Amino acid sequence: MAESSLTRANGEHEANRALFGTVHEIAVGYAGADVSLVATVLRGRLAGVPGMDDLGIRWIAEEISVGRDPSGL
Repeated sequence: MAESSLTRANGEHEANRALFGTVHEIAVGYAGADVSLVATVLRGRLAGVPGMDDLGIRWIAEEISVGRDPSGL
């Protein structure tokens, strides 16, 4: 049972790492770009990611458009 929990935790960790890596790549490539462009890129790259609704994508896009990297990387 503990092994199953560990496997699930590792899987979630890797998924989060991939998500933050993608946001970081977009932040580096689109820093200062128009919010709507950044949001379009985010929607394309993060399609199907749980928790990435329009409000969350908009917030991330706004951060990137002013030159911030919300990934923390």
